[in-house]
Amino acid sequence: MMKLTISKVTFSARLGVITSLGPCGEKTLEVPGCLLYTRTASPPHLTHDTLKNISGVPAVTHLTLSTLAEHQEVLEEYKEGIGKFAGLSDTLLYCSINDPVTPNPPGFNTNKTVSVWGSGGRLELTPQKFVSLQSALKADWIQSLSDGEVMADGCSRKRAKKSVDRSLAFLDECLKLMTDSETLKQKVMIGAIEGGDFQEERLRSARETAKRPVSGFLLDGFQGRNVSHETKLNLISAVTAELPEDKPRFIHGLGRPDEVMDCIERGVDLFDSTFPYEVTERGCALSFTHRYQPDPETAGEPQRRAKILDKEELSNGEKNEAESEDSEIDRSSITAYEICLKEKRFREDFRPLLRDCPCYCCRHHSRAYVHHLLTSKELLAGILLMTHNFQQYFSFFQSVREAMSDGKFQDLKQMIQRQSP
Repeated sequence: MMKLTISKVTFSARLGVITSLGPCGEKTLEVPGCLLYTRTASPPHLTHDTLKNISGVPAVTHLTLSTLAEHQEVLEEYKEGIGKFAGLSDTLLYCSINDPVTPNPPGFNTNKTVSVWGSGGRLELTPQKFVSLQSALKADWIQSLSDGEVMADGCSRKRAKKSVDRSLAFLDECLKLMTDSETLKQKVMIGAIEGGDFQEERLRSARETAKRPVSGFLLDGFQGRNVSHETKLNLISAVTAELPEDKPRFIHGLGRPDEVMDCIERGVDLFDSTFPYEVTERGCALSFTHRYQPDPETAGEPQRRAKILDKEELSNGEKNEAESEDSEIDRSSITAYEICLKEKRFREDFRPLLRDCPCYCCRHHSRAYVHHLLTSKELLAGILLMTHNFQQYFSFFQSVREAMSDGKFQDLKQMIQRQSP
């Protein structure tokens, strides 16, 4: 059974370590931290060999039930679980219901079932079906079955109340079924906190879920909501204040560096790592400063100078030509923490993706080379970008923990915020 030990609290930000992980209790996971994101139990674009080139890979791998549910029969016949089947036997496995990158469309959950979508279409999960799936997967940490529909325009108070009631009922039934299962009775259940955008329902969900024998909490349904960031943060603060101090808090779908810092400050411990995957899919590379430095006034200067240099490299005529050629690039989702290597300005840029980055791509290749791979639609582009983006993201969390340990969390937060316009 996992154990969370908190060594330091800054405001509501918690520095600590989760211990007693794995069959022999030998593994640990530092918090704040993230999980290794996978799609169909495989790190996107990477093989297990290429993953070994990345330092600081989290000890817990994130699986998504929506991408694995349709393979239940194969796994039941295999009998040894998705970990061994997918070559993940040396890591702990956390299984969430949905993939944070592709949330389920709303309107299909009922009092008896939760719907998930895989490549073969919609699959309805009863608590019994859910538990049988988990028996085949044999994940170590399991998000409870819950009614966590994400509605772009929010939902009514009545619908929010129903999501809490359903989720608590699903949790009770799944806990009972897991207790009766020899395969699952020693597994860890992560309770889902639902309730939409209504604080009273979120608090009711938190209080009631905390009464159950769960080992952690997922603040569910914050990704994709058409509400202000401030509203999300107020809800997160209210919920974490109701949760016990000795159990970890997860959140999905909020992974931008400034969002992560805001959530950590409000008591969230663990995040998914879908953000670097989404950056890779845009043909972009993470390019922000997070290395902890005692002087926050100068910490961002190298990166700011690099961004200025990027803009000044082309003459006015070349800029106009490049902007015309880049007009088809969708910039609506590109954040201030990344550079889009599809842009023509990188075709003769022979610098690494990010100065001083230790990843394989930055040590061996240039922006110009990755730009060429992207324009040529070579699969190697995704491999190199994913390697770089995972490395930067995992290193970012290491920097957060170091800053908290040194009492400089607010300095690091300001450094991150200054890099976003």
